[in-house]
Amino acid sequence: MNWYIKVLKNYVNFSGRAQRAEYWFYFLFNCLAAIIMRVLDNVLGTAPAEGGVGVLYMLYALAVLLPSLAVAVRRLHDTGRSGWMLLLSLIPCVGAIVLLVFVTQDSAPGANLYGPNPKGA
Repeated sequence: MNWYIKVLKNYVNFSGRAQRAEYWFYFLFNCLAAIIMRVLDNVLGTAPAEGGVGVLYMLYALAVLLPSLAVAVRRLHDTGRSGWMLLLSLIPCVGAIVLLVFVTQDSAPGANLYGPNPKGA
């Protein structure tokens, strides 16, 4: 939970580096919160009857849009890549797979163009 809070506090910082743990724990808690919002939308009746997203889910998604982009860019920086590589996600199928490979890789050792290694090693 600390990683999630850390990302939310650092929500507009697109510079620096983010460890794998920071990125993946944020991703995990973000997915759990999104599921909870979808369930609450259905329980409270704020989701459309014909399907789609409800009000609570949409508000949550908008609230975490910038923090999600920022932590993804910092994670790419940690692997030695530019944050602009995030645009690969616009390529159908292949882009998401390539980004998944990038964010699962270990940190680039030592300091790189984007700052010191967040692991402290």
